Amino acid sequence: VGTLPGGCDSAGNCFCRAEFAGPRCEQCSPGYHSYPHCYACSCDSRGAVDNNCSPAGQCRCHGNFAGHTCNQCAQGFYGYPSCTPCQCSQEGSLHGTCEQDTGQCSCRPKVTGLRCDSCVPGAYGFPH
Repeated sequence: VGTLPGGCDSAGNCFCRAEFAGPRCEQCSPGYHSYPHCYACSCDSRGAVDNNCSPAGQCRCHGNFAGHTCNQCAQGFYGYPSCTPCQCSQEGSLHGTCEQDTGQCSCRPKVTGLRCDSCVPGAYGFPH
């Protein structure tokens, strides 16, 4: 599938197209996936460690990024491409994750604020 017209050398190693590798061009080169098609990995340069991916095309993401090509924020982070930590208040939020675009945490009843760290009007005594 991936061999060039020149065939193979005297040792039996075939000449492969750029996206193929191995003695018989029987696997994808680094930076490609899904043999025998060998598509380019297309990892997001901001979110991925490099442009190499798994045989299924999953890129290796930095800790604050997620997704097949690392083109979105991981859980607990928001604001792609900066992917800033949510920093939700442990006392005031329901969980440590936030809305992916705005960073708004999910607040407990009578608690408000981006990070769920203050009382709604008419309530007092946060965090108790």
